[in-house]
Amino acid sequence: MKTFKDVMEGLKVIGAGTATIALAGAAVGIGKIFSSLIHSVARSFALTEAIALFALMMAFLILFVF
Repeated sequence: MKTFKDVMEGLKVIGAGTATIALAGAAVGIGKIFSSLIHSVARSFALTEAIALFALMMAFLILFVF
């Protein structure tokens, strides 16, 4: 037969396990934050590169066409 202490120990483990379910939500939230950060940094790099390539193209047009 199980004693009261054994039952309480089992319930304590079950409670700790269910409390850690909230960690999955925190992990998803942190992942979304860093995903957005990486996307925004990549967009800024792409914009900067596009502006530089556009300026280079204009320089070549001025040098060789006009």
